[in-house]
Parts: sequence; C-alpha cells; structure tokens
Amino acid sequence: MEVRLTGKAEKEYEKLNQPMLDRINGGLDGLEKEPPVGDIRPLKGQHGIFRLKVGGYRILFYDRDGIRWVFRIAPRGGVYGRLK
Repeated sequence: MEVRLTGKAEKEYEKLNQPMLDRINGGLDGLEKEPPVGDIRPLKGQHGIFRLKVGGYRILFYDRDGIRWVFRIAPRGGVYGRLK
C-alpha cells in the first residue's frame, strides 16, 4: 500500500537526526506492507486512527482511499495531544 506523509508529518520527519531517521524509515517501510508490519495498535476513542511504535517515537496514521496517510511523527510524550 502506498504511504504518504501530510505536511505536518513531513516537517517532523525532516527534523529527525540520522539514527532516528533510519529507524523511522524502517517503520514506514513496514507500513507499506499489507497487512502493515510493526507494533501497531488502534488509538482508543479515535476510530480508524492507528499508532506505530518505533523506539521512543510514535507514527500516527490512517487509511483512506487505498493510501496510508501518516499525519504525525513525534516523541511518545507529546504525540497524542490535540488529534485532528
């Protein structure tokens, strides 16, 4: 499945240091598979939104129209606030 990043996720992605970038890229590669590979769980109270755990970071995503949209890539502590 195709994986795309939203504008906000792209900005967060560009700020990562190289070691974390390598780990996040591995996670994004796993999202391309069907079913997706990795430590993935649905978010409670958020229908259709999932999180992928990659070390201390979380990748939040949803599926729409055959595309897996990543809308947040952030450290565990602040990634869940104000989901839209």
